[in-house]
Amino acid sequence: MRNKLFNKDQISPSCSYCAHGRISPDGESVLCIKKGVMEKDGFCKKFSYDILKRRPKRPNPLNEFSEDDFSL
Repeated sequence: MRNKLFNKDQISPSCSYCAHGRISPDGESVLCIKKGVMEKDGFCKKFSYDILKRRPKRPNPLNEFSEDDFSL
């Protein structure tokens, strides 16, 4: 299962969604139980993925269609 979550093309490890870290009040760094203050994009060997902390990218907006697009 780990290979599916951390495929190089999909998700890379980050302290911002690690189970050991919490976002600091200023939102610029992560407060880690194991390592202390870390950058949001950093990670360490104690990284543990927490699926509930990750914010997926928003999908692209749908195109606007008119009545002419659906007529023959």
